[in-house]
Amino acid sequence: MPTQFSPAAIRFLKSLKRNNDRNWFNDRKSVFEQEVKAPWLALIEEVNHAMVDFAPDCVKPAPKAMFRIYRDTRFSSDKKPYKTHVGAWWSPSSLAKTSGAGFYAHIGADDVVVAVGAFMPQPDQMLAIRRHLQQNYEAMRALMNDKKLRKLMPDLETMPLTRVPKGFAADDPAAEYLRDRKWGVSVTLPAEVATTSKLLDELVKRFRAAAPLVALLNAPLLQAKTPRRTFF
Repeated sequence: MPTQFSPAAIRFLKSLKRNNDRNWFNDRKSVFEQEVKAPWLALIEEVNHAMVDFAPDCVKPAPKAMFRIYRDTRFSSDKKPYKTHVGAWWSPSSLAKTSGAGFYAHIGADDVVVAVGAFMPQPDQMLAIRRHLQQNYEAMRALMNDKKLRKLMPDLETMPLTRVPKGFAADDPAAEYLRDRKWGVSVTLPAEVATTSKLLDELVKRFRAAAPLVALLNAPLLQAKTPRRTFF
């Protein structure tokens, strides 16, 4: 049977949301390890196994795909020490962990989120993606208008600028994508989905449908990583 979370896991995350402090967490760390972390790592490995068929370059060991439960509060006014969800990110190993395009999922106190795309591209990556989309806007439009994909992942993650960025023409055929600061699709499902045997399928079928989007967005980034051959 595919891995699923126990009701105790969701209860823990809901309680963590109400009691987000170190003493509370440390007293219940064994519950987190057993009910939340262990099944999440197991599920990541099951996703890895499925991804071999449609995104093999994004497969990575579960501990590397999984995000830590601890929040980075250095630059935030919110000093709560813990996230109230467990997340993971699958992307090519040659790219920095949260850069480029990839596959994201999290199991939270209130929801299950599945998202695919480029959400935190570095400035040079953003420029490379925009230039790539200038030449491949028709392929991008076809992907973003794909009925199956949009039914599975109806929410757009684009954060568009009000105008085309400097260096690009306002009437460029790709303008609708050049304005974007991230390129992705997502869906939010009820937290209860995590406690059913359908959880793995809910993630994988969306990842599979959106894999061409990841490939399109990463194409210029991975090409830049490929070393040039030297002939003597």
